[in-house]
Amino acid sequence: MFCYHTMGLASDSDVLPLLQTRLQAGKGYKNMLHCVLTIYRKETAAGFFKGMSFPLASITLYNSAVFGFFSNAQRFISKYRYGDGRHPCGMLDLTVASMLTGLMSVGLGAPVDLVKIRLQMQTQSLLAENLQLAGNASSSTNIPLSSVDISGQRLYRGPIHCISSILQTEGVLGLYRGAGAMVLRDVPGYTLYFIPYTIFCNLLTPDDMSSPHPCSIWLAGGLAGSISWVTATPADVVKSRMQADAQLQRKYKGILHCIIDSYKTEGLQVFFRGASVNAIRGFPMSATMFLSYELSLKFFRSL
Repeated sequence: MFCYHTMGLASDSDVLPLLQTRLQAGKGYKNMLHCVLTIYRKETAAGFFKGMSFPLASITLYNSAVFGFFSNAQRFISKYRYGDGRHPCGMLDLTVASMLTGLMSVGLGAPVDLVKIRLQMQTQSLLAENLQLAGNASSSTNIPLSSVDISGQRLYRGPIHCISSILQTEGVLGLYRGAGAMVLRDVPGYTLYFIPYTIFCNLLTPDDMSSPHPCSIWLAGGLAGSISWVTATPADVVKSRMQADAQLQRKYKGILHCIIDSYKTEGLQVFFRGASVNAIRGFPMSATMFLSYELSLKFFRSL
C-alpha cells in the first residue's frame, strides 16, 4: 500500500520560469548564464519578474483546485474499488488519480501559462516580427533595418490587457493555445510527481512509524520534484514555443509541426533546453512545498 498524500506540482511563481521560458522559446541564448546576463543587460533586474503578477494572483485558486481534485479523486477511486473512501490507494489507484489531476489542471493552468509566457516574451517576439516585416518591406522601399527602432515596444500593458487582446483576436480558444502540449506535459508530469514521492516516503519511513519523518518528506518531495520537472522538459519546450508563437505571423500549425520544425532547425538538443533550470528549481521548491503541506495537514488534523 501507499501513503495517502495530497500535493500538486509547483506553480510558476518564482523568477526561474522566466529563464526557462526564454531558453525554450527565445532566440540567441547560449546557456542559462548567458540568458541571465543578457536579460539583466537589456532589461535590468525588473526583466526577471515579467509576467509574474498573473500567476501570483491565481496561485491560491489553482493549487486549491488541484489539491482538492487529487484528494477527491483518490477518495472516489478507493470508494469505488474498496467500498471505503479512506482506504489507502495502491499504485494503480494513484496513477489514475494523478493522470486525471494532470488532465484537469490543464483547464485551469493553460490560460495562466499562456498569459505568463506572452508577457515574458512579448518584447523579444515583437522585435523579431517587426524586423522580419521591415526586412520584407526594405526590399521594395529601401528602408534600412537599422532605421527601425522598436526596442522596448510591447504588445500588452499587463495581464488583463493581454487576456482582452487574446480574446478579441483569437477568441476563447486562443487562451488554450498550446493546451495539447500541456496535456502531454502535465498528465505524465503529475504521475511522475505523486508516484515517486509516495514511493520515496515509504522507503524512507520505518515500519514502526505511522507517518513519515519531516526529513523524509523533505527529501522525498525534492527528489520527486526533480524527476517530474526534468522529465517534463521536452513537452514543456513544445508548449512554451507554441504559446510564445509570433503574434503577427504564426510559425507553428500544431504540436507535430512544432516538434518537426524545432528538430529540423535546432536538433534534438532543443527539447532539453531549460532542463538545468528545471533541475535547479525542482528539488528545493518541491521539497519545501511537500514539507509545508504535510506539516500543515498534520497540524489541522490534530485540532
